[in-house]
Amino acid sequence: MTGSIGWREIRVLTFDCYGTLIDWETGILEVLRPWARANGLAASDRDLLGAFNEAERAVQREHPRALYTDVVRVVADRIAERYHLPPSASAGGALAHSVGAWPAFADTPAALDALHRHYKLVVVSNVDRASFARTAPKLGVALDGLVAAQDVGAYKPDRRMFHTALDLARREWAATPDRVLHVAQSVYHDIIPAKEMGLSAVWVDRQRECERGRSPDPPPDIHVHSLMELASIVSRAMAG
Repeated sequence: MTGSIGWREIRVLTFDCYGTLIDWETGILEVLRPWARANGLAASDRDLLGAFNEAERAVQREHPRALYTDVVRVVADRIAERYHLPPSASAGGALAHSVGAWPAFADTPAALDALHRHYKLVVVSNVDRASFARTAPKLGVALDGLVAAQDVGAYKPDRRMFHTALDLARREWAATPDRVLHVAQSVYHDIIPAKEMGLSAVWVDRQRECERGRSPDPPPDIHVHSLMELASIVSRAMAG
């Protein structure tokens, strides 16, 4: 769906990173699956990811100024508690250290390269800078900017993350909010707050949640199933 975006007027693309550019579910499961097996748990991948997501949201609300790696250590403890297991410093440390090792989606480098030909690229992420420094080489392009939760003292969906990104776009490239487009997978963390702020937004629905009857409210301006699909839309619009 191409919506009504004026692609030639857009100057800055802001991106969620983990879930949109980086396959964080694969990265998380590479730690949680062995942990579950070692503890005799018959938890499915869906159960483990659901436990992670639920705990992460709660810990970020409770500790908005904590570094993301510290958030993840507490998340590991909460997951253990959920399954009536004692907390493990080694499990928390392994999960926290894994953040910077989570793999990029296969289409991320090529899609970002194509988009970078037309726009400035900024990541707006619930992460700490040290973890993102390990992630950055996997993206395949040199970003033009980063807004990290560590800088803001808040986690998305807190609007301060988006306001900080808009301030950066205005200061560095004289881009007003109508010339900024936010690109993200998470409805809760990104699409809903971006749209409620009046921003244009692209929903990268990699898991095809739309086919299960799930869609954001308010709706995104563009709905795609991969980052390369977005890059193709842009390339066609710019060539026309």
